[in-house]
Parts: sequence; C-alpha cells; structure tokens
Amino acid sequence: MRVITGSARGRRLKELEGMETRPTTDRVKEGLFSALQFEIEGRRVLDLFAGTGQLGIECLSRGAAWAVFVDRRPDAVKLVKENLKLTALQDRARVVEGDAMAFLQSLKERFDIVLLDPPYDAGLLEPAIRCLTAFDILNPHGIIVAEHPADRPPQAPEAPYRVRRTYRYGKIGLTLICRGKDQENEG
Repeated sequence: MRVITGSARGRRLKELEGMETRPTTDRVKEGLFSALQFEIEGRRVLDLFAGTGQLGIECLSRGAAWAVFVDRRPDAVKLVKENLKLTALQDRARVVEGDAMAFLQSLKERFDIVLLDPPYDAGLLEPAIRCLTAFDILNPHGIIVAEHPADRPPQAPEAPYRVRRTYRYGKIGLTLICRGKDQENEG
C-alpha cells in the first residue's frame, strides 16, 4: 500500500494485521482520487473510519490543508500516527481514538471532504451519512465519499444533499454525495 501522488508519493504505508481492517484497493483509490483530483488542494478532510489512514494521507499528500482521522481501535490509531510520521504529514493532522458516531455528534468543526469506509457488515454507513447530513458539517461544495459493496449503494440522502455519482469497481462501489444544485451555486 503506497501513496499514489503528491508530497509523499511512493511512500509505503504500514498496514494493520488481521482481517478486521480492509484497506481500499489501489484500483478503487485511483478511481476515487481521479474523481476528486481538482477538489482536494487546500481543503479540510475527515477520514471517519480511518483504519490505516491511507485515504486521508493521500488527501494530505495531494495538498489538503488539514485532516482529522477517527478510528475506535487503539492499534489503528497508533498505525495512523505512524503512517503520518512516515509521510511527514503529521503537522497537518489530528488523530482521534473513539467511536465515529459519538465523534460526529460532538463535532464543532466543518469539513470539505468526508471519507467513509466503515467495515461493510457493521451497518455503519447509512447511520454515518444520516448523521453527517443532519448535523450539516460540510462546507459549501463539500463532498461525502462512501465506499460500499457495489450491490449495496447507500440510500439517497435527504435534501439539500444528493448523490452526485456512483462508481463501480468490480465488487466495490464508491458513491459521492454533495449538496444539491441550489446550495452548490451559493457563495
């Protein structure tokens, strides 16, 4: 698992042992960052089910201004910190150990990009999307990126949010959720 491009290009990231964490495949990661390539620089990123931290680290490497990584597992939190240090990106990041849903409910800051890649069978994707849209923590033009099994895309969110596009990479799907057209044209 390597950083694709940017300041940390080619750096190999450490991975968690065991099957509980499923890192995003290179093909899906390349597709994701191809879709987001012009929307990352200078942005604030939330990597909500961080695991290894690879998606948030890729955003930082590509010029994101700040990233917050959240994971409930102490070993994952430790690994994200190690990977940030390996890539020399720790000065633009905060790592939080804790439950993702509790973190969202206590959140006081706003983000431009939210990365959601919870364990597929944990049933956390839909509640996380509902929580994110209900608390409205996205800045104008913000994007929620949800990774999911290709045959189980998330339900369409309530207005003013909408599904911008769903991509399919074999058995894996990526859904981009953003504010509706009226809100996108503001500001």
